[in-house]
Amino acid sequence: MPIKVHDLAPPPGSKKAKRRVGRGIGGKGGKTAGRGTKGQGARNNIKPGFEGGQLPLAMRVPKLKGFKNPFRVEYNVINLDAIQAFDGAEVTPQSLRTKGLVHKHGLVKVLGRGELTRAVTVKAHAFSKSAVEAIQAAGGSVEVIPPPWGSGRPPAKGNALTNR
Repeated sequence: MPIKVHDLAPPPGSKKAKRRVGRGIGGKGGKTAGRGTKGQGARNNIKPGFEGGQLPLAMRVPKLKGFKNPFRVEYNVINLDAIQAFDGAEVTPQSLRTKGLVHKHGLVKVLGRGELTRAVTVKAHAFSKSAVEAIQAAGGSVEVIPPPWGSGRPPAKGNALTNR
């Protein structure tokens, strides 16, 4: 006997009828229809996302995307042309600060802009690859100074992260 379209039906018990609330006392969900008694929740005028006057979640979260990395390391940069103009065989962050070439606080990074024609010993917290090549090609040497916080990550910056 072939199966016809009108013979097709889902297996018994697989389809459950939707509960129709608020349709009298004949079944479950009559009278208050599962909304409780009285109050704002029993009435139909609450907007989705309304939190009873509390600042809603959509307004509490920040509007702008992304974040500011609290562990970012910022360097005071100095280029090779400034080191070329600097007189002395050894260049250190302290000697650069006394001449006013870098800011008095923070770490120093040497970048490779400009030419270096004499041999100098450069001590700094970081170097670009081009700066290292240029200093060593001129007959000088490079010495990396470890950061003041050690080998781990730097302390976190930002108002929410200070004085913890």
